[in-house]
Amino acid sequence: MHAQQIYETVSSDFQAVDTLIKEQLFSRVPLVESIGRYITDSGGKRMRPLVVLLTANAAGLASDSVRRDCIKLAAIIEFLHTATLLHDDVVDTSELRRGRSTANAKWGNAPSVLVGDFLYSRSFEMMVELRDLAVMEILSQATSIIAEGEVLQLMNVRNPDLTEEQYMDVIRSKTAMLFQASSHSAAVLATDNVAIQEAMRDYGLYLGMAFQLADDVLDYRGSAEEMGKNVGDDLAEGKCTLPLIHTMKVGTEAQRNLVRQAIRQAGLEQLPQILEAVESCGALEHTLNLAHAYVEKAVACLDGLADSPHKEALAALARLAVNRSK
Repeated sequence: MHAQQIYETVSSDFQAVDTLIKEQLFSRVPLVESIGRYITDSGGKRMRPLVVLLTANAAGLASDSVRRDCIKLAAIIEFLHTATLLHDDVVDTSELRRGRSTANAKWGNAPSVLVGDFLYSRSFEMMVELRDLAVMEILSQATSIIAEGEVLQLMNVRNPDLTEEQYMDVIRSKTAMLFQASSHSAAVLATDNVAIQEAMRDYGLYLGMAFQLADDVLDYRGSAEEMGKNVGDDLAEGKCTLPLIHTMKVGTEAQRNLVRQAIRQAGLEQLPQILEAVESCGALEHTLNLAHAYVEKAVACLDGLADSPHKEALAALARLAVNRSK
């Protein structure tokens, strides 16, 4: 099953989410709406809302009212994700996302931060409308953990002594948590089966870990044309990701010193040598192998679901998270 087929399994629900997102971006302050529309229309894949819709359908939607709630949940998840993007780009001083200027590059840091706050607030307004305390607990806890992950990452900028275990904790909090919240909350809305709810919670976690690890590899193998960002962007920001951690672990003393210096300087002066080092040390393969292991864990979580196109799509989505070029 390829990407288009995955989306087609929930095409009408996905369109309803898109419509709801546009409606909920309304604001009496024009700049809020302008920035909100700019970033939500920026060509993202909306993977997290997709996870919500696929999970809900695979778990067995009980009624039209539950379907409407899941559509609203998918829009909430997208707003939470978009808010983190706006804040991330300010923190990272990024100027390019998905091949376009970031909101902070276009309007400035202050409006970007404040519109991110607006999207967080709007998402919680919509959350209240669901009137489901279990879902609110999942999402409120997730937003706290994501914020902690962002701070953890910030604390470790230009830190070449970050261990693999510490790094996995960062990406679990920063990236995987919203995937986990997406699948878990959707399952909670769609079914009372606790075993399925827990399995889908774990599916989202493993999917998110695989997605981020694949992203780490693309930072050293991708292209600006495909990814919408430049090779080496993580290094330029002083981020010590798994490919660099593994290179320092198994590389020669010269390679270790090269990587450590590049992380501390947060620059791309030595990028060609860094690219050669991560390739020759097998760091990218190590990272990809770990990503594939998480994919298989994610797929195994689907065993308790009844066979359906949505279950098949969830498995395909997990594999696509690693086998992608952007």
